[in-house]
Amino acid sequence: MRIERLDFFRFPVPFKVVFRHASASRRRAENLIVAARSEDGRTGYGEGCPRSYVSGETPGSGLAFLAEHAPALAAEVVDVDSLRAWTRSRREVIDRNPAAFCALETAVLDLFGRVEGRPVEDLVGVPRLTGSFQYSAVLGDAPWPVYRWQLRRYRKWGMRDFKLKLSGDPRRDRGKLRAFGSGEPVRVRLDANNLWTSPDECIRHLRGLPGAVFAVEEPLRPGDIEGFERVGRECGARIVLDESLLRADQLGALQDPARWIANLRVSKLGGILRSLEVAAKAAERGVGVIVGAQVGETSILARAALTLMRAAGPNLIASEGAFGTHLLQSDLTSPSLMFGSGGLLDAEPWSDPGNGGLGLEIDPGGLVPAAAPEPA
Repeated sequence: MRIERLDFFRFPVPFKVVFRHASASRRRAENLIVAARSEDGRTGYGEGCPRSYVSGETPGSGLAFLAEHAPALAAEVVDVDSLRAWTRSRREVIDRNPAAFCALETAVLDLFGRVEGRPVEDLVGVPRLTGSFQYSAVLGDAPWPVYRWQLRRYRKWGMRDFKLKLSGDPRRDRGKLRAFGSGEPVRVRLDANNLWTSPDECIRHLRGLPGAVFAVEEPLRPGDIEGFERVGRECGARIVLDESLLRADQLGALQDPARWIANLRVSKLGGILRSLEVAAKAAERGVGVIVGAQVGETSILARAALTLMRAAGPNLIASEGAFGTHLLQSDLTSPSLMFGSGGLLDAEPWSDPGNGGLGLEIDPGGLVPAAAPEPA
């Protein structure tokens, strides 16, 4: 099948609330959207979320990547096999631009699935979606009144799995954890977003927090595996790798795999196919996985993550994302793909072969055309 045209867009939709953590504060989405169009008028949509503090990308660098490489992909890729080969042949440049390539790849897979009338899982060798997935509630580093309101809302929805963004202020972080109270038991993991440079400072802070925490995400500078090991060992918690895990080969350096959890985000890893490689490597090494999300993802990336969650199977420890219009003022799909009561999302309807591809009905009205710069 020939790809007739690739168009690039932004989706600068505001959030309903400001989302803060140690690395950034966000008021709106900064997403790249790619539309892949066929000769017969069908369109597949893909999404990527470039984040400078995750992979070094910006929306501008992402558009530059698309301007340089998308024409070659459109000329050379005609099916999933040729997409795999194209991806392998350009691994190094995709390593530097994973979010931009994610937008391109997911659009192409969505288009292929729509043309063939098959869900994306069929195309990439993953069983079709069945049953429900349970999502974690994510609490940012918000001012106390907002934090307390968000926590109460999540508890009212019946959510029992939480990811809490740390501030680094001992008093503030202690208050956040004490706010859970002594009601129904919950599972809490902490996300430091690379807050500390010193393992000693990090360990001192974590030991001063109340309650039981089962995992800590990115407590030190990205890539400080030795420091992470020490923090996990002395605090009795597993370590979640996020910014420190961008490629499958990085899993090979981990000792004692049971101490680690890999946070797999489709945009960060460069699309569905590359994310599946990392998930398979994690399972092979005995490293558990969380399928995560970038703040501000639309339903496009939330749907792509379902493929990865299905592939992870029993190795899946937690799921993040699917916030939809819980966070965004508007989404690109109707209905918005998002969790409901108890953090549950029924996945099966999103694998309807009647729609094919990602199975989403996209409303392009909120998209803003993005003119990519001419390649140098």
